[in-house]
Amino acid sequence: MEEDEGSSKVETAKAERSVWLMKCPVVVAKSWQAHPPSDPNPLAKVVLSLDPLRPPDDPSSLQFTMEMASTEPGNMPKSYSLNMSKDIVPMSVFSETGHGKVAVEGKVEHKFDMKPNSESIEEYGKLCRERTNKSMIRNRQIQVINNDRGAHMRPLPGIIGLVSSASKDKKKTQPVKQSDMKRTRRDRGELEDIMFKLFERQPNWALKQLVQETDQPAQFLKEILNELCVYNKRGANQGTYELKPEYKKSVEDTAAE
Repeated sequence: MEEDEGSSKVETAKAERSVWLMKCPVVVAKSWQAHPPSDPNPLAKVVLSLDPLRPPDDPSSLQFTMEMASTEPGNMPKSYSLNMSKDIVPMSVFSETGHGKVAVEGKVEHKFDMKPNSESIEEYGKLCRERTNKSMIRNRQIQVINNDRGAHMRPLPGIIGLVSSASKDKKKTQPVKQSDMKRTRRDRGELEDIMFKLFERQPNWALKQLVQETDQPAQFLKEILNELCVYNKRGANQGTYELKPEYKKSVEDTAAE
């Protein structure tokens, strides 16, 4: 069977184009994913502020902010700050079509962490509380049984007492330890809401405690904790996590309500 030579080629016409890599909150990512491709309106705009009183080589002289163009209802913040990372690993961005054609879309020039501005932190706190309340609502399902006389639930005549003695002598199945069970990842936004609830209960948590409370894989929890929290390497709370100041304010406002 001959291999199609064209399928193994990589389009590199845009390989030198500069692109930005940005980590954004879940609510922003979902909003952009819901944006119809046919809509020509921009998703957001980036505003670059330059402080002329600082030296040009001073990183703090440049300030990046993003203004959302969407008009979605609710408490979704419209303004975000973009914190530029100083050291990034050389990376390129690739795309693949449904027919398997691969192309290089550019190389990463800057990497940003996106978070709500201080002016929008209250709106973001309200949004987090709304998501937390929704995640706490459990949808119960009612199933109608057609055979309401329970014929399928009663043992048939002659079945009782036919259990072999060999089965009685078998050892009881040992319960599987929680640590031996494979933990299933929750939705990222839902897990963030649960984490905010836990930090309302107490300000400091160890990783082992959070694994027990959330029943989530430790590595997945660390990813969330690195975004939301700071790790105490020394002091009275050594070995525990606590919320970053920008998130701690929204949790304190929630506890006060």
